[in-house]
Formats: sequence, structure tokens, C-alpha cells
Amino acid sequence: MKRYRLLSAGLAVLLLLGSCSVPNPAPSEGETPRPGPTSTPEPGPTPYNGPENPLTGEPISGELANRRPIAVMLNNLKEALPQLGQSQADIIYECLAEGGITRMMGVYQSVEGVGMIGSVRSARPYYLELALGHDALYIHAGGSEDAYAKIRSWDVDHFDAVRGPYQGRSPDSNLMWRDADRRKNNGLEHSVVTTGSAIETYLPEEVRREHKEDYRYPQQFTDDGTPAAGEKAVTVTVPFSNYKTGVFTYDEESRTYLVEEYGQPYIDGNTGEQVGVTNVIILQTACSATGDSLAHITVDLTSGGEGWYACGGKIIPIHWSKADRSSSFVYTTEDGEPLVLGRGKSYVNIIPLKSEVIFA
Repeated sequence: MKRYRLLSAGLAVLLLLGSCSVPNPAPSEGETPRPGPTSTPEPGPTPYNGPENPLTGEPISGELANRRPIAVMLNNLKEALPQLGQSQADIIYECLAEGGITRMMGVYQSVEGVGMIGSVRSARPYYLELALGHDALYIHAGGSEDAYAKIRSWDVDHFDAVRGPYQGRSPDSNLMWRDADRRKNNGLEHSVVTTGSAIETYLPEEVRREHKEDYRYPQQFTDDGTPAAGEKAVTVTVPFSNYKTGVFTYDEESRTYLVEEYGQPYIDGNTGEQVGVTNVIILQTACSATGDSLAHITVDLTSGGEGWYACGGKIIPIHWSKADRSSSFVYTTEDGEPLVLGRGKSYVNIIPLKSEVIFA
């Protein structure tokens, strides 16, 4: 088991990203392929040349590839679990909120076919920065006063169930509503929900739905993102605070990391199944108290720093940067090469500098 707080610049790790398996070599020009002793080798997979989901690298219909994604704030208090619909997010971001608790933001390139999503919770300024980096449409229920001020000054396209006209009195009557069962069993503040169909139905028609021509999301993907020279990381433990620690355990059968929190599997309440992701990204940064009476914090997302990338049961150190609040994250290996992720969903953990990441 290995423990790490800050990355060492002197780590002698050869950071080559690529497939762990080696395909059969193609024959040289003019050479006849040699079949095996009993059968002809099967052809390799046909390369996919169609539109890709920019968040996962997976196939997607052309009409959705340039859509602005949907970013939804998700409550992560123990009393609010299980979350709903988070397993269908293309990217899950998790950050501290206040008092050691965390909050997630699920980013969906498309919400077609997504069932109930929630419970929807309030905004913080650094989550706005995450949404802006994706040019996303931001859905939330309330927010800190600082977040509301920045929503106005940063001109964020947002949809609020508390100070906006987006909460209905019954299911599917508006973009969001309070679910009766969750209100009874989880409490009023943990009951705001939405659905993929409600989002598509009630987003105002005047809202821009396509990315502008100059928008670029820089992330690259490959069929197997396992870092070839990475260290073994079957289990990755990511502490946020005394209240919350995330655990990611690699599952060979699904080739994903299965997620746990609070000592239990991280379950999507819509399906009862444990959330699994292809890519686990850990970013270390300064998280500082604002000093207000509500124990709000700031999270530095633009100074850049160090982190980790796990895929396929292996892990490597990385660098991350974000040019400004409206820019995307850029991930690189320690030698400065762009980090190439495996095709599939990603879970981005944004943790304090003092947190010790453990993997084995």
C-alpha cells in the first residue's frame, strides 16, 4: 500500500500511455498474411470514424456531438442518498462544499433516456467554473450569496429551483419539482429532482443549445487508457475530509473502477447498481475557508497543480491546469505530454493539498 500527499518532481516513472495489449502486426508491403495452423486470423476491429461524445470519446449521434452539455448539482449528504441518475453522467466532479461535506456535479452530453436525476442542490462559485469550462447549461437549487453574485457577473446560463421559475408543484410540471417520497423519507432540502425528459421539455427555447464555433474541448481518448508504465492501483482511496473518503476498486470484468463512499457501494437509486467509471482523475489544490458564518470555502481551480490518473488498474502522476474560469481542464503527464483517457466515463476528485491518496 502506498500513501502520497504531494507529488515529487523526481519520481522516476516512464509515462507512456497506451494499450496494455499489442495487436497482431500488419503484414509488410507485398507480404502474404500467414494463417495459423488451424484457422485464418480474424480481422481486427473496424475503426470508428463517426461522431464522438466529446466527454467520453464514445460514439454519439451527430446532432448531439456539438450540444452544450447539461451540468446538474447533486447532493451528497448521507441523509440525501441514494443519488439518482448520476451513473449516466459522462463526468462526475466531486469537491468539498463546507464543513467537510462534498457535493457532486454530473455533466451529461445528452440527457436523452436519463430517468430521475437528483437530489438537486445549491451552487458554489467553483462549481460555476467547472460548468463554464464545459460551456454547460447549469441546473441547481439555490446557492451561496457569492455564487448568486458570480452567476450574474459571469453571465452563467443557469436554471434555479429556488430563486428561479423552474420548480413545479408536481412531477414533470416544470424543469424541477420536489419528489414526495424523498420529501417524506429524506427531508425537504433533499427532495428536489428532475428528469432527462423534463430538462429537454422545459429548458427555455431562447437558450443557446449548441457550442459556439470557437469552442474546443481538448481531451483525447483511446480504446485502452491504461498507463503502460503506471503503478498497480487495484484500489485507490481518495480522502476529502474526516466526513468523506472515496474508494475506487478496479473490476476486471467490466474494466471499470467501482465507486464506494461512506463504507458502502455508491449506488444509483434508479437502478440499484453501483456506479462504475473508466477513468479516475484526482486533482490536488488549495481549499481555503472564507471565514463566513456558514463555513463556506474557496477552491482554487486556475493555479494548476499535481494529481493522479488511474485506468485499467494502474495509476500515474499527472499535472493539471485551467487557464481561466471559462476554460477546460488540461491534463498532462509528468513529461508534459497530453494525457489520453480511456473511452468511457470519468470521475474527477478535487481534493485539498494535504489529503493523502492511497493506492495498492
